[in-house]
Amino acid sequence: MSDPSRIIAGVVLLTIVTIEFGGWFLTKIVRGQVPMTDFQKAFARAGHGHAGVLVILSLVGLLYVDATGLSGAWLWIGRLALPVAAILMSGGFFASSAGAGRTQPNQFLWVLWLGAAALAVGVLTLGIGLITA
Repeated sequence: MSDPSRIIAGVVLLTIVTIEFGGWFLTKIVRGQVPMTDFQKAFARAGHGHAGVLVILSLVGLLYVDATGLSGAWLWIGRLALPVAAILMSGGFFASSAGAGRTQPNQFLWVLWLGAAALAVGVLTLGIGLITA
């Protein structure tokens, strides 16, 4: 594993502590200790779930990216797009449901879609890089 991929993987692993905190907070939500609408509960679950899954996908991607023939900007897209997607998608769920009594997404829903775009670019770049290596 290259040094840049190793360092990024280390940073991504450190983010798991924040996902753990989110899981603890989610238990408070489902026990009714934090008042939220059904919409907000659903988005909290989705944000937490996407964070966990995409962080693991990011770590797997970092194991593969150095086996590709990618170079320059494409190599960095292959390394960073998946961790960025994890941040943006989960953050988009949380930000777009913030606010007392909210029953539908607010103006920050675009953050979620930006994360979805980062995910698509990342998996396409990594997949094509692996196939053509």
